[in-house]
Amino acid sequence: MTINEVLDLPGVRPVRRTGFGAMQLAGPGVLGPPADPDGAKAVLRRAVELGVDHIDTSDFYGPWTVNELIAESLHPYPEGLVLATKIGAYRDRQGAFLPLGHPDALKAQVHDNLRRLRVDVLDLVYLRHTVDRPGITVQDQLGALVELREEGLLRGIGLSNVTLEQFEQAREVTPLAAVQNAYNLLDRGCADLLDHAAGLGVPFAPFFPLGSAFVADSGVRGGELVRSIARRHEIEPTQVPLAWLLRRSPAVLLIPGTSSIEHLESNCSAERVELADSEIAELDALVAEGQAVERAG
Repeated sequence: MTINEVLDLPGVRPVRRTGFGAMQLAGPGVLGPPADPDGAKAVLRRAVELGVDHIDTSDFYGPWTVNELIAESLHPYPEGLVLATKIGAYRDRQGAFLPLGHPDALKAQVHDNLRRLRVDVLDLVYLRHTVDRPGITVQDQLGALVELREEGLLRGIGLSNVTLEQFEQAREVTPLAAVQNAYNLLDRGCADLLDHAAGLGVPFAPFFPLGSAFVADSGVRGGELVRSIARRHEIEPTQVPLAWLLRRSPAVLLIPGTSSIEHLESNCSAERVELADSEIAELDALVAEGQAVERAG
């Protein structure tokens, strides 16, 4: 695995296979501003310095906080930087993610993202498929995004938190630039979707690649097998599951998140980790393919 390896986002552009997930730049529980706004901005700037050309965000991180931090830190944006955002949910006062699926509401969320990110066109918009009222289908929701794409307000359309059936329903409406579901060493419930998307040339961005911050899953980054492999390679344990994901499929597009420059640099270096076939087999055997752990979001 070389650091310069790229993956094509259909309808958008090729990007490096390791991007940056910006969710953790918000405050605790992904609510409010970070305790250290200057530190969060430094992480974003360092990511670009390291060659990251794909940042994954959403207006409901904070809410609004993370998009505003991105704009404050990086605007005017470097040429070639892809900004991917998610729509289809909002936050209540307790921080819960609630569905927002009406086509008009989705269009409004796209415009909100455009304004806060200070861009005229969004590179990639993921529909987080959650329907907020009867009678609305994924076809209706995607139809709204297709209209915005025809208006020149976005380039690529993706899906997040979907089933294989919903993925196929979406493909009847529009070509897809990417799909984003939870997937990691201990949560492989979307293995069928990953492989199906890969076979169609659709990149798969696993969120929670190092495990969810909302549930206990230390085995993803700190289990004995992970630590043992890390010691053999003299690397950080967090680099092992990231390197495994890159080997899992050539369609995998990583978006690990962090609020630490040290961890950011470690995550980006995972591209250079060469795991042996025997180590991949050991990691594959941690859980049966298709078994999933409890997760949030």
